[in-house]
Amino acid sequence: MTSIADENLTHVNPNRLSHFQHVQQLQRHFWTRWSREYVTELQQRCKWKSNYSNLRINDLVIIKDDNKPPLRWSLGRIVVLHPGKDDITRVATIKTSSGTLKRSFAKICPLRRDV
Repeated sequence: MTSIADENLTHVNPNRLSHFQHVQQLQRHFWTRWSREYVTELQQRCKWKSNYSNLRINDLVIIKDDNKPPLRWSLGRIVVLHPGKDDITRVATIKTSSGTLKRSFAKICPLRRDV
């Protein structure tokens, strides 16, 4: 995924593809499903009013970026949690390899600790 984007072969019958094109189709299908299903499942799903927060300082997270493919999303570590006026934390400061940034919980996905 670090090269020029290939043509989209997802709607072509697999019997009509060469082996290389079939592998490309499977790779694209995998990354599409991974970015839609797995990463979405990692995101915290709770109501704004609830006091549930499973993100902690030093947690490893993926920083979602709608303008980049999933392989280009950054990894980071939470260094500061920022509670709001209502004492519910919705924003975190994250340290990445290129610096620090603030992101809302909607744009970060914690990596599971039990894996």
